[in-house]
Amino acid sequence: MDPALSPSFWLDSLGPLTRRPPLPGDTTADVAVAGGGYTGLWTAYYLAVAAPHLRIVVLEAEHCGFGASGRNGGWCSGLFPVSSTRLARRYGAGPAEALYRHLADTVDEVGRVAEAEGIDCHYAKGGTVTLARSRAQLRRAEASPDFVDADTAAKICGATGVLGGTYSPDCAALHPARLVRGLAEAVERRGVTVHEDTRVIRLRRGAVETDRGTVRAPMIVRALEGYTPQLPGHRRDLAPVYSLMIATAPLDPATWERIGLARRETFSDERRLIVYGQRTADDRLAFGGRGAPYHFGSRVRPAYDRVPAVFEALRATLAEMFGIDPPIAARWGGPLGVPRDWMPSVGVHEGIAWGGGYVGDGVAAAHLAGRTLADLILGDLTERTTLPWVGHRSRRWEPEPLRWLGINAALRATALRDAWERR
Repeated sequence: MDPALSPSFWLDSLGPLTRRPPLPGDTTADVAVAGGGYTGLWTAYYLAVAAPHLRIVVLEAEHCGFGASGRNGGWCSGLFPVSSTRLARRYGAGPAEALYRHLADTVDEVGRVAEAEGIDCHYAKGGTVTLARSRAQLRRAEASPDFVDADTAAKICGATGVLGGTYSPDCAALHPARLVRGLAEAVERRGVTVHEDTRVIRLRRGAVETDRGTVRAPMIVRALEGYTPQLPGHRRDLAPVYSLMIATAPLDPATWERIGLARRETFSDERRLIVYGQRTADDRLAFGGRGAPYHFGSRVRPAYDRVPAVFEALRATLAEMFGIDPPIAARWGGPLGVPRDWMPSVGVHEGIAWGGGYVGDGVAAAHLAGRTLADLILGDLTERTTLPWVGHRSRRWEPEPLRWLGINAALRATALRDAWERR
């Protein structure tokens, strides 16, 4: 397969895929999970660890990791889309600190489980650096308790024009598709049944209806992230916003000597329209960012994964950031789930559990969500089940055309604000 046309560089790098059999028809289970990405698989994993007698069925429309779990930037980070200050105002300082502490601990837990299960996901905990490369960006960085001066930031990541930045140790770079593929195999080893090529078309209490049959179960888990709006009754729960990525060919040692990222630190800068990157285990730069349009009616289509103007903007940004013009080996993208208030959530209500709305910060958060959902489903009271995002309900997005106008206007305004700051 041409890397430029594959679902992602990460998935393409794994070689040919043998799909698991689809659901053969109507069946029953104790827990039915809709979605074979990180959230669904981590939920199944921790349920199987804690209660191996449960009959758990995972249902995936394509193949495990087809969505964001196999396409993301490979940041397993303690980041959360809602600031600790905002969380503290609503829930109190203690609960806000607890959520961020659990996310930081989750970065290590993902690495621990990957090692224990023999999942070679190229895990490297080097932390993350956010560079300040303009005066406006510097002011934002200086307000952070994680601020580092220009020399420190530039030694980590040798970009051009570094004035300072922030650094957090709570992040690991990894190969996201290797993680999700290995996780699917790990849950199967623990007795979970995984059906691919099985599209969920409706969820209701006690049953998951698919194009291959119905799974009846007393507990249903909705773990569809950016594909959630395709379900009847859920069109306005999350907005599928696209993030696109590029990957370079492997760079030579002299270039890496100048760029740095010696411990495979992930990197970004303080611009408002998010960009993100990592040094891969085979010495490429994998780099992504927002800016692709939201599509009317929360539509998700394969054609939306590729926007030539955004790919060119990413290439130009990477070239300007490091003073290089490397060959681009792959281009891809996909949708992520954004709640109206940007607050991810997990919960269980009347036999239906859910987790998601990570706004792009889902690699670690999906693990914590899956582990928390397992606690909730089993009725175990833990510190995880008391965290602020448990049971949270975001306000629904506005109906169209207000949703389309609002989201795309916000994207455009953010890009213009960045341009103004650069000037």
